[in-house]
Amino acid sequence: MTSNDVHSNDPAPGDEVVRKIYVRDLRDKQPVHTVFKVTRKTRTTARSGKAFLVVGLGDRTGEVDARVFDQVDALDPGFQTGDLVLIRGHVTQFQGKPQILLESVDRLDPEPIDPAEFEVPPPPPAPAPTATPPASAAPRSSHEPVRPTPDGARAVAQIRELVERVGDPHVKALLLAFLDDPIVAQRLPAAPAAKGIHHAHRGGLAEHILSVMRLGQRVADHYPVLDRDLVMAGALLHDIGKVQELAWDGGNTRYTDEGRLVGHIVMTAQAIREKASRIPGFPPLLEAHLTHSVLAHHGQLEYGSPKLPMTLEAYVVHAIDSLDSRIDSWLDLMSRDPGETWTEQTKLYERHLWKGPSPTSRGRAPVEGRSRRAEKRKRQRGGAPGPQAPSAPAPAPKLSFKPLEALTGEPPPAAPPPAADESAETPAPERPPEG
Repeated sequence: MTSNDVHSNDPAPGDEVVRKIYVRDLRDKQPVHTVFKVTRKTRTTARSGKAFLVVGLGDRTGEVDARVFDQVDALDPGFQTGDLVLIRGHVTQFQGKPQILLESVDRLDPEPIDPAEFEVPPPPPAPAPTATPPASAAPRSSHEPVRPTPDGARAVAQIRELVERVGDPHVKALLLAFLDDPIVAQRLPAAPAAKGIHHAHRGGLAEHILSVMRLGQRVADHYPVLDRDLVMAGALLHDIGKVQELAWDGGNTRYTDEGRLVGHIVMTAQAIREKASRIPGFPPLLEAHLTHSVLAHHGQLEYGSPKLPMTLEAYVVHAIDSLDSRIDSWLDLMSRDPGETWTEQTKLYERHLWKGPSPTSRGRAPVEGRSRRAEKRKRQRGGAPGPQAPSAPAPAPKLSFKPLEALTGEPPPAAPPPAADESAETPAPERPPEG
């Protein structure tokens, strides 16, 4: 018996000897079949309504986060916090740290096992707080990395959770390759989606991608003929190149040289080719379909799409991207306009926009539906909302209906949706309505 075997008495003939893998030795994409101590366990419900388990596993070298997404009802009763368990699963990366996706968990008799192997060391003490710099301190250098906003980091975590549910192994491997790319991992949590048209705040790109992915789930639920994995992949990839197309320094967003010369659409297509070539057996036709969704997501040639949508999934990605970006853009214009019921004539859309209360019993203006967090972001970047019309008194409740999220299994998007990707410095003319 070596130092890497679980310490126990001599096994009886026929007993299984499991090689111990320590927390410190876990590596991404590594299959795991070993013993850990359960340090914590919580049953949680995802936004989709599906239950999953959040588990902590540990040994004498540390603790690792784990998840149970499948067979939750079968595995949940079989182990508790403090148990020694034989687990089987594989390692993935989540927010830059290893995480085990558990496939099986079997409680063990602790008697023959050396307990010292599973004494989890206490976490290191938190660093002492530093004094707040005086107001007169020099401003942060524009070359210092931008710290991600909490909202952006949370959106990236939720994007990764959606990717973990992708069924096709090649699609899932490609999407994880993008999320694990060092440049994407560093910049996506803080990146804006555009200079000023939609989601133009720190963390806006991740929020937009997450919203489009959630819309894609709902559309795929409504139209089962769609390939859900292709829709989800197009929703994630369509704007991911903006992490290199745009740069943001001290609140100012600008185009990089590569962004001006090449653009995020072509940059993403190049990245798909490069990353797919590193995945063994990646089907060429699958690569072509994923690339097409990116190339066609602006919808029309005059709006910057190298190709028109020619697959159902590519058209859906274009439509939901247009919806999400347009609604965010309109709400931003409404929130900054001083009018009470109508905005001034907008240069971008060449029309007045209704911003007053709804004429139905709901009686609420569009900008009143925005979350407080979204309004705070707009104020932080200098777009304080104008005065709003007072909302009508709420009518007495009559009937109650299930909310949309209860019917679809998914929550409403974090912010309502706008138009196709409109991040160019000179806005393209508005698209004609599509029949």
